[in-house]
Amino acid sequence: MSGDAAEAQRARAANGGGGGGGSSNRIQVSNTKKPLFFYVNLAKRYMQQHGEVELSALGMAIATVVTVAEILKNNGFAFETRITTSTVEIKDEMRGRPIQKAKIEIVLRKSDKFDELMATAAAEEAAEDEEEQT
Repeated sequence: MSGDAAEAQRARAANGGGGGGGSSNRIQVSNTKKPLFFYVNLAKRYMQQHGEVELSALGMAIATVVTVAEILKNNGFAFETRITTSTVEIKDEMRGRPIQKAKIEIVLRKSDKFDELMATAAAEEAAEDEEEQT
């Protein structure tokens, strides 16, 4: 778990959390850097800490962000409060000219059942750990 916490800390720092105008509950999702459930679990942790989380992605990673949001919604952990789409201009290092990229931001707030679901999941995980030890 401490490894996950350290990874979350690095993600928060990379996402501009804790200064520089970045939101401390924003997760910038990549479709290549981390597995899908890393983002699902990180979003749960952020919702525990802040009550809501902002998922953000560019280009091809948009599908990953939508999938993460749908997993959290369909399992009863969260509901969406805002979805924003836009186009941003990014300088292409190879060609030296700006390119347009689609961007999405989804804000999720924890549901009324969130704490109950998290407690159930923690109890199931503890039972599995106990079974493994015997």
